Amino acid sequence: MDYNQLKQDIIAYSKQIGIDKIGFASAEPFTELKNRLIRQQELQFQSGFEEPDIDKRTNPALIFDQPRSIIAIALAYPSKMKETPKGKKGLRRGTFCKASWGLDYHVILRNRLEQLEEFIRSKVPEARMKSMVDTGELSDRAVAERAGIGWSGKNCSIITPEFGSYVYLGEMITNLPFEPDQPLESRCGTCTKCLDACPTGALVQGGQLNSKKCIAFLTQTKDFLLDEYRDKIGNRLYGCDTCQTVCPENKGIDFHLHEEMEPDPETAKPLLEPLLDISNKEFKEKFGMVSGSWRGKKPIQRNAIIALAHFKEETAIPSLVEVLQKDVRPVIRGTAAWAIGKIGGDQAKSALLEAKQTETDPDVLKEIEKGLQYFSS
Repeated sequence: MDYNQLKQDIIAYSKQIGIDKIGFASAEPFTELKNRLIRQQELQFQSGFEEPDIDKRTNPALIFDQPRSIIAIALAYPSKMKETPKGKKGLRRGTFCKASWGLDYHVILRNRLEQLEEFIRSKVPEARMKSMVDTGELSDRAVAERAGIGWSGKNCSIITPEFGSYVYLGEMITNLPFEPDQPLESRCGTCTKCLDACPTGALVQGGQLNSKKCIAFLTQTKDFLLDEYRDKIGNRLYGCDTCQTVCPENKGIDFHLHEEMEPDPETAKPLLEPLLDISNKEFKEKFGMVSGSWRGKKPIQRNAIIALAHFKEETAIPSLVEVLQKDVRPVIRGTAAWAIGKIGGDQAKSALLEAKQTETDPDVLKEIEKGLQYFSS
């Protein structure tokens, strides 16, 4: 079997099916990554969403019998909307990060990887393959870096020379001995714009992220958001783009190569107030197809409440009072209480004093007290 020719055939086919960049890597253990992950665990910097077994994350042989190579793919996504709805007083809007625009990228990349598997199988019937997209065991970024897709930036994103860091990544382990591609050299140099701009200081140093402080992670949590982060997330409903937006490598980068990635403006930048009482069915119908819906409506609603407080949106007070009085979830009631206090006004204070008399949940009562403190300062 001429594997060099097969590699060229795969590259050519990948372009036909809408894969924007493809690279080939060895399936050797990721020793350097393993050391980094052990250190991350020691520092408790991991988010908890990752595969917990570090050996599985760094040794392809533990999840695939006799791996010989890994194929990495990248698809570029848009960084600008063609029409951006503008929020205004009385009609405030929240934002989903760019990676959550359009159809859920897991669906898109799995489709491309399945087509690639079928093509390889048609050429080599005995080929064995295992594909994954960011929920698998391997680190997408470590594979992409080794396969020459891009370099690992100080913002912990893979940065490609062609598409900046606005790329989705996926990979496929195979039992075929492809010649590996060469990794790219970093172009970050002395630049620290991403580190300087990170709203919470989650980028500890170039290439090291404290996931627990990262807004992209915080917007996906379901519990009360720590006070120190409430003013930091602004009107973000899901994810954060700051460290990518400020990156010089992303300046002027905006690719619209895949129709299914085009954002619906009303989904990517939705009105905040209607989110407060959205039903599960309505949420699934409006947001179910985007990756930012994977944690359900609760984090999005909590973040919408925080966003209304960020804007000090007085017209939202009646809706927030209704949430405080009627929502069955303590996190949502409590966050509403805090937001009511932060926004302020006569109706806000009386609503909090009334809730203080009837509320029984200790966590919500703490939030009511936080809200009332705004009136005594």
